[in-house]
Amino acid sequence: MASDPSARVTIHMASSADGYVSRHDEDIGWFETDDAYENGVEAEQPGPDDMPDCFVMGSRTYELAVRLGWIYGDVPTVVLTTRDLEPVRPTVEFYSGDLTALVQDRLRKTYRNIWMAGGANVAAEFVRLGLADDLRMSVLPIILGDGLPFYDKLDRHYPLHLKDAKALKNGVVSLWYEIRK
Repeated sequence: MASDPSARVTIHMASSADGYVSRHDEDIGWFETDDAYENGVEAEQPGPDDMPDCFVMGSRTYELAVRLGWIYGDVPTVVLTTRDLEPVRPTVEFYSGDLTALVQDRLRKTYRNIWMAGGANVAAEFVRLGLADDLRMSVLPIILGDGLPFYDKLDRHYPLHLKDAKALKNGVVSLWYEIRK
């Protein structure tokens, strides 16, 4: 069975205004904002066609999600790791191997809307390997000054095409880019 050409891989990430996805201590309290932007719009709830039918994430993102009370429900989730971890749900599987083979030979054949949910190293690898189609980025109204950069040490520039941008009432800016190939 060939890869589904309509299948999309979307990187979903949040970052500080200065481009960090986490602090070194992994504190995510900065994700909560009490900012108010009077000209902002309400965050839209995704429609059924926008919902993921599969998540992919790195092991540190997985461990953080488990500690915070797993929000991914029973959506199939692939965790990229070489470590021996316990699945929080039967729909969680662990993968160690060729990322291109996973995405092209397996995920794109089975799922239509694949969300890469973190972390920064995994997101950068998806971009480097040409596996991601879109980047949906939420820029939070905070400057961290230090932490894990969103994209660190990419080997070249990657052109993007802006598909949508929204300023939300809570001060978050939501950006949606297509990654040009």
